[in-house]
Amino acid sequence: MEINMYIDRYKEIRFNLFKWRYELNVMYKLVLVLSFACLTGLMAQFRFYIPGLHVPVTGQVFAVMLSGVLLGLWGGVSQMMYLGIGAAGFPWFQGFSGGLSYMMGLTGGYLIGFVLAAFFIGYMVDRYVKSRSFINMTLLMLFSTFTFIYIPGVIWFYLCSGASFGLYEIIMMCVAPFVAIDIVKILIAASIATTITPKTAYAREIDS
Repeated sequence: MEINMYIDRYKEIRFNLFKWRYELNVMYKLVLVLSFACLTGLMAQFRFYIPGLHVPVTGQVFAVMLSGVLLGLWGGVSQMMYLGIGAAGFPWFQGFSGGLSYMMGLTGGYLIGFVLAAFFIGYMVDRYVKSRSFINMTLLMLFSTFTFIYIPGVIWFYLCSGASFGLYEIIMMCVAPFVAIDIVKILIAASIATTITPKTAYAREIDS
C-alpha cells in the first residue's frame, strides 16, 4: 500500500514537471534550451575513434534524444543553439573545436541531423501520449537516428569528400561501425525517457 502511494506520488511529480515545462514562458524555455545545448557540448567531448575511420564515436546522440524528450519541440531549438554558438567559435564541438570551418567539415551532416532528430522526437513526445512507452520511444529514436542523423551525415560526407568514395564505402565508414553503439545509447535514452515521461496528457496531445 505504501509502495503504491510512492508510485502515485512519483507519477504526480513527473506530470507536474512536464506540464510546468510546457507552460513556461519563452524566457525560461530559452534557459532550458541553453542548458541542453551545454549538455550536448559536454557529451561531444566523450569521444573515441575507431581505427581507420574518419568519424568519431561521441555521446551526442544520447543528449540529442533526451533534449527532444524533455523539451519537446524546444529540444530542436537547443540543438540549433548548439550549432549556432559552436559556429560562432565557442569550442564545444567534439575535441573542444569550434567555428564555421568545423561545421563545414566531414561530420557537418551529423550536426544538421541532430537538429532534425530533436525536433522530430520533441514533436512526437509532446503530441502523442502513446509515443512515451518504451517500445514506441525506442522505435522513434531508431527512426530518428537512421533517417535524420545517418542520412544527412552520409550525404554531407560524400559532398565534402569530393565524391572520392562510393556510397557503399561511406556507409561502411560512417554508419555501419556506429549502429551497435548507437542502439545501446538509444536503449538507455529510451529507458530514461519512458521512466520520466507522464503517460497522461499534459498539453494538447491528440490521442489523450
